[in-house]
Amino acid sequence: MGRNLQTIGFDADDTLWHNERFFKLTQARFADLLADHADPDMLGQRLLAAERRNIGHYGFGVKGFVLSMIETAIEVTEGRVPASVISELLAAGQELLAHPLELMPHAKESVTALSDTHHIVLITKGDLLHQERKLAQSGLGDLFDAVEIVSDKTPATYVRIFGASPGGVQRAMMVGNSMKSDIVPALDAGGWGVFVPQELAWDLEHADTPESERLRILEDLGALPQLVDEIA
Repeated sequence: MGRNLQTIGFDADDTLWHNERFFKLTQARFADLLADHADPDMLGQRLLAAERRNIGHYGFGVKGFVLSMIETAIEVTEGRVPASVISELLAAGQELLAHPLELMPHAKESVTALSDTHHIVLITKGDLLHQERKLAQSGLGDLFDAVEIVSDKTPATYVRIFGASPGGVQRAMMVGNSMKSDIVPALDAGGWGVFVPQELAWDLEHADTPESERLRILEDLGALPQLVDEIA
């Protein structure tokens, strides 16, 4: 195959389907539960600090988020958080895990179109069972040639995955909403990156936009097939 691009990698959460907005709603509920102990801004900062500390222990996803909320609740109440609040936080986590999946605009159409012409890989972080469940609910599972649920996204991650794909890293493109996880490490690995920003973004996924001839930015996934054609 002579195309410049042979493999297209897709992030999952907030690229193919909505995710962060449900976390934001849960965080607002968390703030309401602890309104007598901390103002929302301070509580948000404490929760973010706990999440940053705990990523290495719990990884990415709902379970780590819930444990970080519980840890923060214990901290801000100096160990006096009522059991009823802990129960509410656990229930909120269960609701997050069971929330119906909603695809992003143009996600199905773009993945379907590209699956006819390219090797398509889903590359996502998070809890294994939860991500598998969401992929099954999405109706997109059969379109992917491979699915990679990883603990983190680094240049080495993309070298491993794209290096084993048709065309190798140089002819691979990663599409995602996180500059830190989806784009910068894919570019550093030698591939292409397509950044599709979302209004809501987790603070720990922020990174400065690099200068690269292999970086593209799209408002949504609707323009992706044409972009791929132009590069190819």
